[in-house]
Amino acid sequence: MTHPAIAVTGLRKSYGDKLVLDGVDLTVMEGSVFALLGPNGAGKTTTVQILSTLIPCDAGHIRIAGHDPARDPDAVRDVIGVTGQFSAVDNLLTGEENLRLMADLRHLDNRTGRERAARLLRQFDLADSSRKPVSTYSGGMRRRLDLAMTLIGEPRVIFLDEPTTGLDPRSRRAMWETIRSLAAQGVTILLTTQYLEEADQLADQVALLDRGHIVAQGRPDELKRLIPGGHIRLQFNDVQCLEAAAHALDGSHRDDEALTLQIASDGGVASLRTLLDRLDRARIEVAELSVHTPDLDDVFLALTGERTAP
Repeated sequence: MTHPAIAVTGLRKSYGDKLVLDGVDLTVMEGSVFALLGPNGAGKTTTVQILSTLIPCDAGHIRIAGHDPARDPDAVRDVIGVTGQFSAVDNLLTGEENLRLMADLRHLDNRTGRERAARLLRQFDLADSSRKPVSTYSGGMRRRLDLAMTLIGEPRVIFLDEPTTGLDPRSRRAMWETIRSLAAQGVTILLTTQYLEEADQLADQVALLDRGHIVAQGRPDELKRLIPGGHIRLQFNDVQCLEAAAHALDGSHRDDEALTLQIASDGGVASLRTLLDRLDRARIEVAELSVHTPDLDDVFLALTGERTAP
């Protein structure tokens, strides 16, 4: 069984009169991807800064891989890696020099530093550009190098603060594959993002943060079922089948022109099985079936009254 890699209870942080975090609770299991989702100003970056020992909290209990950041910040720093919203690479150095510099900062010996730098350059498809100045790199290359620098110390827990901001779709998807690969290797990842698709694609668990509060938390599919609007859409080949299905399924909404029937549903397996059983008993043939559920943006809008997109 896995254990919590990140455990947070009652996290609070204020800047003057502005309360940024107000009693945040989070549990992130080892080897999982946890997405902290919310709009600008929700407190996502502040949460990452506290958990990565960059700033102190005002109140709360925190454990990162079993260590308390307040009492033993060095122990926490030994097991974590952080990639912020903005690239931390040095434009005047080459990709290889950036990695070697980070290896030195991690107090790795020369041989280990060289070996890890070479491996990461290959892993992130940067080997051919390793001796070129970073100033010549594209945005996607810079972000890959940034993450490679985070991994030079082989961290057990990684904080990714909006890692794909500003990337084109191809570079974003390449970063997603990297994140999935890291999680498959047992690395724990806490990801902050404003992109709904990103959280949906990557996260085992999602927490919706709004005005310093966690307003909902769970698997993406669980969160989508919190609000109404889900339905199953049935397509028929002829009006006779449509008519029979409409009589058999009370409360459905029919579209005679499109030959479709819409039935309210949470999109779960149980409700889908029940519907199919009813159709089978009535001997009604369906040409096509599709399940439609609310997305995470719908969930956030329903819970907070605003959308997550900037």
